[in-house]
Amino acid sequence: MKKIQFADQKQEFNKRPSKIGRRSLSRSISQSSTDSYSSAASYTDSSDDETSPRDKQQKNSKGNGDFCIKNIKQADFGRREIEIAEQEMPALMALRKRAQGEKPLAGAKIVGCTHITAQTAVLMETLSALGAQCRWAACNIYSTQNEVAAALAEGGFSVFAWKGESEDDFWWCIDRCVNVEGWQPNMILDDGGDLTHWIYKKYPSMFKKIKGIVEESVTGVHRLYQLSKAGKLCVPAMNVNDSVTKQKFDNLYCCRESILDGLKRTTDVMFGGKQVVVCGYGEVGKGCCAALKAMGSIVYVTEIDPICALQACMDGFRLVKLTEVIRQVDIVITCTGWFSLCPYLTRRITTQREIQLRCCIENLDRMKNGCIVCNMGHSNTEIDVVSCEFARGLNCSHLIRFRRVKTLTFSLSLSLSLTRPSDEYVASLHLPTFDAHLTELSDEQAKYLGLNKNGPFKPNYYR
Repeated sequence: MKKIQFADQKQEFNKRPSKIGRRSLSRSISQSSTDSYSSAASYTDSSDDETSPRDKQQKNSKGNGDFCIKNIKQADFGRREIEIAEQEMPALMALRKRAQGEKPLAGAKIVGCTHITAQTAVLMETLSALGAQCRWAACNIYSTQNEVAAALAEGGFSVFAWKGESEDDFWWCIDRCVNVEGWQPNMILDDGGDLTHWIYKKYPSMFKKIKGIVEESVTGVHRLYQLSKAGKLCVPAMNVNDSVTKQKFDNLYCCRESILDGLKRTTDVMFGGKQVVVCGYGEVGKGCCAALKAMGSIVYVTEIDPICALQACMDGFRLVKLTEVIRQVDIVITCTGWFSLCPYLTRRITTQREIQLRCCIENLDRMKNGCIVCNMGHSNTEIDVVSCEFARGLNCSHLIRFRRVKTLTFSLSLSLSLTRPSDEYVASLHLPTFDAHLTELSDEQAKYLGLNKNGPFKPNYYR
């Protein structure tokens, strides 16, 4: 019997190319983490990967070139993804159907900065169907679905975004949305506050015509409150983040599913028996902890708020300081919106980068080999990956950068229904999806409870 020549096979394997286009076979997990947003279509055409979209001259089938994306040829696949998302977003589709003929947003010129995915594409197309003009950039350099951006550009939207933007690209894209001859926004739809910050910093005179701001993230709302406190918020702002449907569905239920999906896709680890520390027990942290506990993980929680801390204890989680468990845990998940790897220096970090760097490295050095670090908060504010890589030449394959890696489409339909008269109305639009039937109060019951039969059923302060 002929023996198998393993050595020859090894030599043959070593002859294989080490790179495919621009994607290395040793591609870090931090990059692959955001593959959850994109299908294989984002990578099917890698022949021009080395050319920056800013250096390309692309036009859609109608000759329009007012966009900057990775590859307009991916539009057909992106359109199919958007059509699938439409089926899972009943509230937005219902609003589009009911109000499309009336065009209630006629005259609205909306500049937006959100994740550019199939789900947010449904939002953008709904706004357009209701009469608005839109220009859009991405709020996150990792999450853009290139094929969806292509579908939007093919549909006539001015989109400036691609996956893997540099920081310079990020601000350039926002500026291209805002600074355009013959067009000025009168509404802002922001996720994180970067767009609002850029306009305030570079084009403050635009606020004379801007009628309002819609902000949907914890980080962005915090920045708006800072402007308001300083007396610099000169237009009305809508805090979508604190709406019940946003808090409960996007933050809690969505993250409960996406944390497992994201970690499985990027690491393929088993969760049973793993020791996990979740930094923060707000709605996002609650969703993450519930999912990990159900998978058999040993979950620790860090928290600064006594009320949230008590909730964690009552839910069966051990409350600790990060320094107490950093040496033994297998996974670290940040869900605070702050610099949670350095919790005891939060107030000083923003003005003393050297302290942030030293503290971040100190925590990383204490972790066991192979410990996974990931962020469920907004962008990269919670893990200073760049400083860590710079300081130690660290191979950040164990640093996973993602924000709610695979956002639950149904939850986004709830949280992005911006034209709602109330949270309850938005929630009611989704009930037919479950074949759910609400019980109605009788006149006597409504009178006894002091409620209108048709709602609202919760006070404004309910969260």
